[in-house]
Amino acid sequence: MSTDVSANSKVPWAKVLKAAKALVSPQRDLVANTANVAALIYAECAKASKAVNWCGFYLARPVESDDGDYEVLVLGPFQGKAAVVRIPYGQGVCGTACVERKTQLVPDVHKHPNHIACDSASESEIVVPILLRRGGDGDDDAKQD
Repeated sequence: MSTDVSANSKVPWAKVLKAAKALVSPQRDLVANTANVAALIYAECAKASKAVNWCGFYLARPVESDDGDYEVLVLGPFQGKAAVVRIPYGQGVCGTACVERKTQLVPDVHKHPNHIACDSASESEIVVPILLRRGGDGDDDAKQD
């Protein structure tokens, strides 16, 4: 399955990338940067298609338990409806993207066996894992109707 969504997209991705770089370049704070980038992507996608209902980030966080330490994705800055707060690695589309370290493009979430439903209006989903230079993980997750 191709993960190149730019070919059929009405979103001006080159413009979005340029704007995102301008937003984050002077700022080093992860929360501030992910909040601004989520808002930017959400607004541009909404202008282009009116069908996006969520765009945001999940951030990898360590968890200590009696069964050993592991990592979980925790909801970070986003735009849209309320979302699942914690996603274990390997579960859902976001958890799969994190484990495989590959973009996940799901054209029909209702047919996807590993989809975690946050909103019944969501019809498709794209998740892009982002690996930070300092070693942390984050997922940029945009869902659309």
